[in-house]
Amino acid sequence: MLSFQEQIISDLLEDVNGGLVVLSSGLPVSPILVSLIPLLPSHLTPLLLSVPDSLLPALSALSPLSISFDLPSHQRTSLYTSGRPLILSPRILIADLLTSRCLPSSISALFLFNAHRLSDTSTESFIARLLRLSSPHNHLIPIFAFSDSAHGMVSGFAKAERLMKCLYVRRLHLWPRFHVLVSSDLETDPPEVVDIRVPMSPAMKGIQVAVLEAMDACLKELRRTNKVDVEDLTVEKGLFKSFDEIVRRQLDPIWHTLGKKTKQLVSDLRTLRKLLDYLIRYDAVTYLKYLDTLRVSEGVRSMWIFANSSHKIFELAKRRVYQVVRADGSKVGLDNKATPTKKRRVTSDNKKGKEIDDEASSSNKEIGGIVLEEVLEEAPKWKVLRELLEEIEEERSKGTKVTEQITSGEDADSTDIVLVTCKDEHSCLQLEDCILKGPQQAMRGEWEKYLLGKIELQSVFKRSKTKPKEPKGFGVIDGGIVTTKGPSESSEPNTISILENKALLAAASKISKSTIREVETEIEATESSKPKKGRGKGKSKKNSVPDCNPQSTGVQIEEPQGQSHDLSTGASGSSVVQIEEKSHSQSHKSTSGGLSNTKPLPPVQFYALDRDRRILQEWKPSVVIVYHPDMTFVREIEIYKAENPNRKLKVYFLFYEDSTEGQKFEASIRRENSAFESLIRQKSLMMIPVDQNGRCLGPATQSTEPDSALSNSMTRKAGGRKPQEKEMQVIVDMREFMSSLPNVLHLKGMKVIPVTLEVGDYILSPLICVERKSIGDLYQSFASGRLFNQVETMVRYYKIPVLLIEFSQDKSFSFQSASEIGDDVSPTNIISKLSLLVMHFPRLRLVWSRSLHATADIFLSLKSNQDEPDENKAMRVGVPSEDGVIENDVRAENYNTSAIEFLRRLPGVTDSNYRALMDCCNNLAELALLPVEKLAELMGSQKAARTLKEFLDAKCPTML
Repeated sequence: MLSFQEQIISDLLEDVNGGLVVLSSGLPVSPILVSLIPLLPSHLTPLLLSVPDSLLPALSALSPLSISFDLPSHQRTSLYTSGRPLILSPRILIADLLTSRCLPSSISALFLFNAHRLSDTSTESFIARLLRLSSPHNHLIPIFAFSDSAHGMVSGFAKAERLMKCLYVRRLHLWPRFHVLVSSDLETDPPEVVDIRVPMSPAMKGIQVAVLEAMDACLKELRRTNKVDVEDLTVEKGLFKSFDEIVRRQLDPIWHTLGKKTKQLVSDLRTLRKLLDYLIRYDAVTYLKYLDTLRVSEGVRSMWIFANSSHKIFELAKRRVYQVVRADGSKVGLDNKATPTKKRRVTSDNKKGKEIDDEASSSNKEIGGIVLEEVLEEAPKWKVLRELLEEIEEERSKGTKVTEQITSGEDADSTDIVLVTCKDEHSCLQLEDCILKGPQQAMRGEWEKYLLGKIELQSVFKRSKTKPKEPKGFGVIDGGIVTTKGPSESSEPNTISILENKALLAAASKISKSTIREVETEIEATESSKPKKGRGKGKSKKNSVPDCNPQSTGVQIEEPQGQSHDLSTGASGSSVVQIEEKSHSQSHKSTSGGLSNTKPLPPVQFYALDRDRRILQEWKPSVVIVYHPDMTFVREIEIYKAENPNRKLKVYFLFYEDSTEGQKFEASIRRENSAFESLIRQKSLMMIPVDQNGRCLGPATQSTEPDSALSNSMTRKAGGRKPQEKEMQVIVDMREFMSSLPNVLHLKGMKVIPVTLEVGDYILSPLICVERKSIGDLYQSFASGRLFNQVETMVRYYKIPVLLIEFSQDKSFSFQSASEIGDDVSPTNIISKLSLLVMHFPRLRLVWSRSLHATADIFLSLKSNQDEPDENKAMRVGVPSEDGVIENDVRAENYNTSAIEFLRRLPGVTDSNYRALMDCCNNLAELALLPVEKLAELMGSQKAARTLKEFLDAKCPTML
């Protein structure tokens, strides 16, 4: 353990209330937990809430137990007194605390993670309040909260101070990277770092400039609205995901008053940030594919697509993959300059999809046609990565690393693995494919997938649309080349886009047919290699298709045989691929980008940073190549080297020169440092109230008023002779503890009783049942039809069914603006759906709430002059017995719902008369025997009675 981690543990144990620890991103929490938990009282049980997956491997040394809802309640009760660390969710713990299954006297400490995501209405703050209010005075339960996001702790007004009050802690421990102890530990023996700047291709530079211009234009338009703080609207802040949160936080309260233009600008900024990120992360074909999806999904709604720079983005993205040229070799593009080039083109004869390699000028009959020239630009980092791996293997082969390993005793545990880290899994798989097959082969595979996707999209389009009209003088028929009437027509944008699409389909048709032929050839070869009876000779063994043919790719993957160039296995069980270039006497075609003449490579392991695992201690690499720089992973490398000072570690950083990649990495460091500086200033000014015993005082509930205030209020009411009011209680469904409303109800002084309800979410009284819907849940419930069934059961068992529609406090209190509300009923409009729901259930009451606190006030007003609900009765509502009869129903009405639905669908029966028929008849058989006069008396209409009687007495036709 490092010295700064020991200091953190010492600081936390000084205060009996616990503390809030904010670490720099990448500094691990697991060593602190593993050392802190054994220092707590061994006869009490520590509780860990919502533990991240990255901490579970390290916590396995403490042998913790995981608790889920599948575990019976009596077993959970015994585990709370076992003394072993327990990992559970806040929803489970709050339910067990309210039902007294978990006693605060048996808990040694409470550990919370990702504290920057907590708030005063979260379930974790509810748990902290219950532990503090329910625990005896001689047993104070410390609460230890951890966060590795300093920026998240400053997103809001005095968030750190408010969070500390809710968690009943009084000390804030800040540990940035520039802390004296942290810096001294990490900089004593740092790893060897090599910074490699890779120049971007001209097309990538052009796309980056165009995207930044479009982003700047959107920011200028957003500034003109005067709705957002101008200081937050900078291009540098727009590179981060948190920029969307900043803008939405300011616009959400007035979202319903904004025009479509402003809303679209916010969405466009998010799209443009992705375009910048994907430009340096993915290959040219994948980037073009993403742009194609944007063109379809964004459509005419997007504003950045109509900017001047957007055309340059699409055009340059195409140029990285392919170019559209005329048959005479002249290019067709932004500049429309005619320059003859070598090309691979689709001929215009009747042979569909025939491809030829033409090194000379085309014939006269092909002039005016459109030809597709493949470019397939490789990512500049691919070549650098390959050269870097060859250089590493060359250094090892010379024995430069051997002497270092011999001189260091502890370094014997390190492996020869070269770890390459990328942002996501897709990048890892593509880099692995690039090293195995070569850059050109990898790009060829992506290009073929792109073209085959065009064919699939075209087939879907043909099935969904009618047969298109005949083209007017141009077009490709079944993969053939299209010619136009003249070169002037082909230079028009609309004509070019049509011809370009036709040329792509022609190339895709050729690839599709060649793929089918390859599969057929492989099947024939497999069948021919089987032993046959009768006539005919099988093909020789050398003509069969092997599982791995090194001569087809120029790369061989050998099985492990103890040699230096074998497949090996990493420490974590993941396979590490050893790639060896096989040298043959004969030369092969460079189908893998010229791999047959390259140097051997070291064992390489790829890792996606979005997995969020601590893999350096598992794999113990000697070289780390940071393909996509990330601040969090850089700190992990520093910690790994500080914990293992005798191990030699070399780190390569690959940056695109003059790109937003390096700018974003440096800005992330500046942003974290600025957040810590803000927290340091807040810490010097914050005030956390404590009592005379040093116990932290959090937000007081309405039920915890001082005795003096209660006695004073009693004397003002009839001289103190009025009895004290009974405590209000609310029965809450267990599933509702995923929301924050039970926390706010308890804060208002209500007793919360958690049970499993079949009908409703909240039972306020024997008569009032509430079904709560957030805005997102309301839309989903209407779409699935679940809301109709929920309201139907509430109407059946309760006299006052209530549908509560709850909005978020920081968002607009409106579904849509007044201008968007139409006069007619629309099946897709939420207001129309609510209107139809109320018309179908007239007794249903709609309650609109602006926020959680407003909902609690509404519940208080609804419960006035009402009896308290019965927990046992509420649990039995809607639950049938073994005989299918609902016992102890609140309304004492056991109806056959199927018979009622059948009765209401009979001719002449309406909503106004079906209840009278139910009261007079016990079943449908008795109804069929009633005379017309009695039916007319019950139904209130002679015509309706005759209609029903004729239907019941009508003869049923038979087939005999």
